[in-house]
Amino acid sequence: MTDRIHALLAAHPLVDGHNDLLWELRRQFGYDLDRADLAGGLATTHTDLPRLRAGGVGAQFWSVWVPSDRSPVEAVTDTLEQIDAGRAMIARHADRLGPAGTADEVDAVFASGRVASLLGMEGGHSIGNSLGTLRMMYALGARYMTLTHNDNTAWADSATDAAACGGLTKFGIEVVREMNRLGMLVDLSHVAVSTMDAALDATEAPVIFSHSSARALCDHPRDVPDAVLDRVPGNGGVVMVTFVPYFLTEPAREWQQRLDAEETRPGSDANAVAAWRAANPIPVVTVADVADHVEHVRDVAGVAHVGIGGDFDGVQDLPVGLDDVSGYPALLAELADRGWNDAELVGLAGGNVLRVLRDAEAVARDVQGRRGPSLATIGELDG
Repeated sequence: MTDRIHALLAAHPLVDGHNDLLWELRRQFGYDLDRADLAGGLATTHTDLPRLRAGGVGAQFWSVWVPSDRSPVEAVTDTLEQIDAGRAMIARHADRLGPAGTADEVDAVFASGRVASLLGMEGGHSIGNSLGTLRMMYALGARYMTLTHNDNTAWADSATDAAACGGLTKFGIEVVREMNRLGMLVDLSHVAVSTMDAALDATEAPVIFSHSSARALCDHPRDVPDAVLDRVPGNGGVVMVTFVPYFLTEPAREWQQRLDAEETRPGSDANAVAAWRAANPIPVVTVADVADHVEHVRDVAGVAHVGIGGDFDGVQDLPVGLDDVSGYPALLAELADRGWNDAELVGLAGGNVLRVLRDAEAVARDVQGRRGPSLATIGELDG
């Protein structure tokens, strides 16, 4: 089975939808790539170049996330710093990584034996309520934007914040329209169900969920309910199942709620949280649990509409067997044991999301022939 999986990944790119290594490079190393030995291996991250190769990763959307509590100006500046770091990382390791902005470029970089590297903005706060900023982020390489992170934006509701605008405001709809015109993927991970529905109503292009799982199996607000999964085939999009334990099983979700309570308890500090974790280990989550979510998305949305978005370096806890970016073959092997054929595995690994990217590029060409850049402002549209 291992030979079969490795042969598939040697011939077809595995495209992961979300990896937070760039924030770890900022947090741990201040972006100093002389200290962050990605080529030799890092003990303090889930990601480095040797493990990407071992995992058969052919393309990666590198997240340029910044915290969603930043002011608009701070969020834009910090996102630009993240993009700068991503471009520097790709250039420094040009023998192993290659920049990509289109599906054809992903194929070309993969054919050269390198990991095709795309950038994704994790949260609409990164554009500072400006469509001009959105366009400049695209020009600098951002190929998707998650409409929110954990907090609402002024124009979109988050899954983990109190409802404020009922999905998307008029400006939020204009953001989606402008993303369609650019060819930037609309990412609906992190957003409220009302926002998912509003974006699916507004978009002309297929959407992605860069790192989400199925709410029918784990009742976490970050997961996608079946009513939305039912809409994905009509849109042509893809749900990229994530490896975050508390999005996968109810025991892990309940454990995370208790952890959150400890972290926010008056008088709690890092030492207290560490002691709580030691006394209350997270329930075991396995590769099989991830496979269950993959198969649920397949069963509801269809095998052409499921992908992978691990969220490595974005979380502390991971399933057993998916401890770092070397683990993808274990998931594909689990699914192969369940009867998945080669074509289905290739689609899951990357074929489905590359189709979505190509379709979004085609929509952009069409839309650009019909309208120019939007000059709308949030003040004009939302008052």
